[in-house]
Amino acid sequence: MFKKILIANRGEIACRIIRTARRMGVATVAVYSDADAGAMHVAMADEAVRIGPPPVAESYLDGERIVAAALMTGAEAIHPGYGFLSENPDFVDRVVNAGLIFIGPSATSIRAMGLKDAAKRLMEKAGVPVVPGYHGEAQDIVLLASKATEIGFPVLIKARAGGGGRGMRRVEHADDFAEALSSARREAKAAFGDDRVLVEKYVEKPRHIEVQVFGDNYGNVVHLFERDCSAQRRHQKVIEEAPAPGMTEEMRAAMTEAAVTAAKAISYSGAGTIEFIVDASQGLRPDRFWFMEMNTRLQVEHPVTEMITGVDLVEWQLRVACGEALPMRQDEIMLDGHAFEARLYAEDAAKGFLPATGTLHHLWFPDEPAAGTSLRVETGVREGDAISPFYDPMIAKLVVHGPDRETALDALGDMLAETEIAGSTVNTAFLAGLAADPDFASGDVDTGLILAKQDALTAIPEPSKELLAAAALAVSGLSDTGTPDDPWSALAGYAHFHTTPKRIALRYGEREIKARVGIEAGKAFVELGGDDGRAHRLQPAMVNLARWPGHISVFDGAMSYSFTVPDPLDRAQEAGGGADSLRAPMPGLVKLVRAAVGDTVAKGQPLLVLEAMKMEHAIAAPHDGVIAEIATEGSQVTDGAVLVRFAEQGGE
Repeated sequence: MFKKILIANRGEIACRIIRTARRMGVATVAVYSDADAGAMHVAMADEAVRIGPPPVAESYLDGERIVAAALMTGAEAIHPGYGFLSENPDFVDRVVNAGLIFIGPSATSIRAMGLKDAAKRLMEKAGVPVVPGYHGEAQDIVLLASKATEIGFPVLIKARAGGGGRGMRRVEHADDFAEALSSARREAKAAFGDDRVLVEKYVEKPRHIEVQVFGDNYGNVVHLFERDCSAQRRHQKVIEEAPAPGMTEEMRAAMTEAAVTAAKAISYSGAGTIEFIVDASQGLRPDRFWFMEMNTRLQVEHPVTEMITGVDLVEWQLRVACGEALPMRQDEIMLDGHAFEARLYAEDAAKGFLPATGTLHHLWFPDEPAAGTSLRVETGVREGDAISPFYDPMIAKLVVHGPDRETALDALGDMLAETEIAGSTVNTAFLAGLAADPDFASGDVDTGLILAKQDALTAIPEPSKELLAAAALAVSGLSDTGTPDDPWSALAGYAHFHTTPKRIALRYGEREIKARVGIEAGKAFVELGGDDGRAHRLQPAMVNLARWPGHISVFDGAMSYSFTVPDPLDRAQEAGGGADSLRAPMPGLVKLVRAAVGDTVAKGQPLLVLEAMKMEHAIAAPHDGVIAEIATEGSQVTDGAVLVRFAEQGGE
């Protein structure tokens, strides 16, 4: 076994690898950018080496610096994690040429599967079913448009390189093809340095089911059953599960055989995933699944496979990479129970899943599973850490296992309801809503489920008056609000006198909340103004809460409500845009401008495209108006920067 390895990654996957390496007695070397100098993975590793400034091109994608760090520290091998350089065959060559071992497949295998079009041609030759579409080299727009017409709309434009939903667009009509192609190409170029695409038939009721495969250097390949990753938003996975709901033994046998065949066709070694698109319009049938692509690395969702098989896939990676045969034969790998993984992101689901930043002033995950279940939290952040705009905004993966799907899903709902995060907008409530959705709960899920129900799943109910009262009471200082354990001490006790009520001001979004809080006959009371103009005395809700600079967050199950506590001495202008301006919802690059000074625009009209975290986000006009100023293409903007300023209307 290796004595020391370097991990060419960051965040939760780096921490995940370190834990297994430590258990196996393998020393670890972390690498970090300036933005990650104090990160969790750096603190966990035995050694750490700085590799550059925050931009990924100058740090985590700099293969030369990473190999140099491995040689300098005496590491024998490099584990790439997922993302970054994990599927870059040139990096694999660099590692091997330096006399090091790459913990993953060969450069030849990665090249064979690295481009979706070439991979599909290879799979067709191997007898693996492939989805109908155009996978050729020619990229002329007229040819691609004609191929789309031949295939029949709707079609899916997909970047031939990379993954994660980047460079992917669904096109319903021929008139929309050119615009969608242009957008997909820009995003693919920014994310992968390759703007070439393929065009495929869009399956009307598609399910995304993938098979975990594992090979060694002696020609052995096994599968570790399937995962269902159909719950997606913007082509990115949200909740994954194993096994797939509704899977039959006949279907499983056909899919796993195809997956193993695909891996053997390229002499695959290491952990890999064969992804299939399934037409579920008539249930799961062996003649209704097609190869999409192979991910030649460990997947984000690998923990659900580990939970149902009892296998540590990272341990297997290390053993196979150092020359051992597969630890288990196919007939020794058993499927036990059901597992879910929910991806907890810093993002605003109600605003189209825009990535969010911020500091995690309060972070708490449950650690006591219900009877008969187990749970684990995969994270790379701690309380006090900042969510960087330079990298993926994942906070944690919440993973649960139970004896059956219903029990496991209940455990996931409980886990989400008990998770508390303050300091950044997060998607906890959205995940809880999806887990509780009747169709999802019944297993009737496809890749369009979230989009079809997005408004309902992302709706944020107004905080109840009892929650408002709880926030006001906490801010008043009449209760012990320093910890989430027992903030309600002021509700008990007795005194023969009562204090002069305190006037409390809070802000929730654009809404200003005024209250009076005091103690009478030994009990705290809160008065809020009602719709009828009168003050109403309320009993505050008994909830957990957290204070952070200038704010207080109140937790109500999976919902989190953050209130601003105004500073009466602070007269600075608020950061949010008023009616005369449109501000950037996040830091990013102005990729495209679609309007000019003097243009009259309508509410909802796209004005510009902002690129942030390697994704494109369309910024639309919030109301009708005339543009007085607009950002220029190529400009880098900060969170809250003015993108568009509107001319005053009618002297208003």
